[in-house]
Amino acid sequence: MRRSAALAAIVAFAAASFLVARWLSTDGVERGKVERLLEAQGRGDVDAMAREIDRCYASCYDRLERLADQLHKPGAELRIARYDSKTSRALGDEAGPTRVVWFLGEDLPTVQCIDVRREGTPLTGPTVTLLRLSAPIGREASCRN
Repeated sequence: MRRSAALAAIVAFAAASFLVARWLSTDGVERGKVERLLEAQGRGDVDAMAREIDRCYASCYDRLERLADQLHKPGAELRIARYDSKTSRALGDEAGPTRVVWFLGEDLPTVQCIDVRREGTPLTGPTVTLLRLSAPIGREASCRN
């Protein structure tokens, strides 16, 4: 009887740990996608930028081209100074902006907003989708909701 209770407790703890780890790892998935998008922008690689954004068709691609032309600095390393996600720690479906303050090389910081959608749950497996990349905003400005 004691063994089966202990085994049940261990299985419950392992299942809960798995779900919490899966939930927490979604923040890393989002940040990775955002970093790939900003790194591609820094290289001026519009095709790679468009691959990171869901359903990026002609008008989206044109906007990304303008952003890449304006903000690219090939060879410079991307450094993220601040990362504020409205979807961070979401337990279910949620959408909102992620505000990123970033540098390329020794330039002054650039601030951009990325619209993000998270779907799913820790049980079903969450997904992260980038929807839109904004033009640079003021260094003290907030993202629109």
